[in-house]
Amino acid sequence: MSIDRLQERIRKLKNPTVVEFDLLQEHIPAMFLEQESFFSGAFERYSKVLLDALKDAVPAVRFSMNQASVYGPEGLMALRELLRYATELGYYVILDGPAAFSARDGERTADLLLDGSWKFDALAVTAYIGSDAIRPCFEKLKDSDKALFVLTRSANRSCQEIQDLLTGSRLVYQAMADVVNRFAQGGTGRSGYGAVAAIAPANAPKTLAILREKYKYQFLLVEGYDAPSANAKNCANAFDRLGHGACVCAGTSITAAWQEDPWTQADYREAALEAAMRMKKNLLRYVTVL
Repeated sequence: MSIDRLQERIRKLKNPTVVEFDLLQEHIPAMFLEQESFFSGAFERYSKVLLDALKDAVPAVRFSMNQASVYGPEGLMALRELLRYATELGYYVILDGPAAFSARDGERTADLLLDGSWKFDALAVTAYIGSDAIRPCFEKLKDSDKALFVLTRSANRSCQEIQDLLTGSRLVYQAMADVVNRFAQGGTGRSGYGAVAAIAPANAPKTLAILREKYKYQFLLVEGYDAPSANAKNCANAFDRLGHGACVCAGTSITAAWQEDPWTQADYREAALEAAMRMKKNLLRYVTVL
């Protein structure tokens, strides 16, 4: 099972970190931009450099279909190559699928991304249109070794306007978690967690504690570690007593760490590695991965 591989890599490296490659032009050293005709070329080259630098320190990486598609065919070609390259290096690879606005979008996502030609270990989807966004992917994944990550509560500040509203006896995000759980009840692997996981925010420790307590067999992807109100202590609420069952996603705090001293762009590899190790150290102050 795919989640078992992720948990094994986390245990091997004693590091529950996921690095998200969600980069804008200003996050990439100028030398890469100057050498390429298209942003997607600079994004691909810079991302490969960081993948090489982090491969023995970080268990998992995350890429976005929405980000790549903005840059047209060149962006999608770069994404496909980066997924292949990250897989070849041994990372556990998470791909954020395109947003679904209808049931047909959910079917297109499943047909396009789960045909075997895209290299990744887990597909992340947004399902606030309902289970129509989950079911097509879930059906295609049942006979595969891939996992499905479903957004339960997001890390952006205004999510409270919708996701924290009361609906009956539950908040909206808790209703979403119950929907995810219906698909997650199909069994667990060696790690004790199933192939359908939830995405939850690093800046909401109470949410993480509620999800961990109620859904004991559901793996959690904690995103938004870069958010101002997020910290390692908050994230610890997502883990079980063995330090299993969760991973924590950070983006530009690692991939654009060179910007802390932009005059030393040549040290971007070391800056990313140091930032990743600092995040690991902070997480392990509160979580012991056994």
